[in-house]
Amino acid sequence: MTQLSAARNTPADGGKALYGGKGTRRITVRDIALAKERGENWPMLTAYDAMTASVFDEAGIPVILVGDSAGNCHLGYETTVPVTLDEMTMLSAAVVRGTQRALIVGDLPFGSYQEGPVQALRSATRLVKEAGVGAVKLEGGERSHEQIRLLVEAGIPVMAHIGLTPQSVNAMGYRVQGRGEEAAQQLLRDAKAVQDAGAFAVVLELVPAELAAEVTRVLHIPTVGIGAGPQTDAQVLVWTDMLGLTSGRVPKFVKQYADLRAVMTGAAKAFAEDVVGGAFPAEEHSVH
Repeated sequence: MTQLSAARNTPADGGKALYGGKGTRRITVRDIALAKERGENWPMLTAYDAMTASVFDEAGIPVILVGDSAGNCHLGYETTVPVTLDEMTMLSAAVVRGTQRALIVGDLPFGSYQEGPVQALRSATRLVKEAGVGAVKLEGGERSHEQIRLLVEAGIPVMAHIGLTPQSVNAMGYRVQGRGEEAAQQLLRDAKAVQDAGAFAVVLELVPAELAAEVTRVLHIPTVGIGAGPQTDAQVLVWTDMLGLTSGRVPKFVKQYADLRAVMTGAAKAFAEDVVGGAFPAEEHSVH
């Protein structure tokens, strides 16, 4: 283990871990900042409904992202682009209702903030007031600087998202970002821009591990990696990828911790066979 990774896994003060901590008080962006100071790694997962969110909350996951990845995972869209603010508001509210401790971060979907700061504030206000999220996330570095600044000035915590930004898939495709000197320097400028604007954390998606480590070193706000190597302050995965529900290929950076698709398929087949064969419902499942 390197000195850097050892420091990340051993808080200097032996302090209270963000992950798995006791109590039901909502985690805040202040807790996230303190975790960076203590060198604590922490996990983030997506969730889009109350039941799934309650499981992750009970497991001690400190930050839950209501991502516009719901478009791919739950709403049947090919990309995140069609997801609407109404849909994100409904999903975010469900996740908030299903949790007690986790900081809930709601995604601002494509088209809800690109017009400028005023539109971004209007959209973010809906997620905070109607859904009850504790923070919002939006994509873009330098190009989203003014949106982030106005939201933070209005009292809305912002998690930024740079590197591969899925809402821009039609322009950039799905490929690694930050390769080459020019691209790496642009990503560093984006990271510094969102920090200067007041973001409390920044997601680095599909970025070379060495570049993500450098960004993590130069920023005083936490970095959240997804396909960005092991040296970021936190890691996030889409929950359906992590638990093996996604069909077909999954990104290289995904580690599957269970195969729920196989479990659910087997259970559904067993139920169907019992119904067809007359084994269900049995006497113990009946009332008289």
